[in-house]
Amino acid sequence: MRRVLIDSGPLIALFDRSDRYHERVLGFLRNFEGELVSSWPVLTEVSHMLDFNLQVQVDFLEWVHRGAIELPEIGRDELGGLIEMMRHYTDVPMDLADATLVYLAHREKIEEIISIDSDFSIYRTLKKRFVRNILPH
Repeated sequence: MRRVLIDSGPLIALFDRSDRYHERVLGFLRNFEGELVSSWPVLTEVSHMLDFNLQVQVDFLEWVHRGAIELPEIGRDELGGLIEMMRHYTDVPMDLADATLVYLAHREKIEEIISIDSDFSIYRTLKKRFVRNILPH
């Protein structure tokens, strides 16, 4: 099955109807076939950005709980890889959520991401591979 990373921006847009990307993300995900993969820091970021409405936060978490997103664990012993990437991209900069996605792309051999963030056209995995953004602009 096709596995694709998903960043916080599209998830926020999906659950915030006033977001300018809401319709684009909704339409894309309606037709998407595959498995969405993300990380706990991304989920934390999304929940924080949805803090305008507790019910929207709960709806998002229930959606994740029903299996909408796979959340591979990243252990403490793997933090070195995250730190290495974050130090490398201080000029962009790369936050923890983005670092976990690029790290998962490396570890899980995932080559695609759904993002509204242009930084993913700059970031590379530990093996210097780009992750291709498949959300149409």
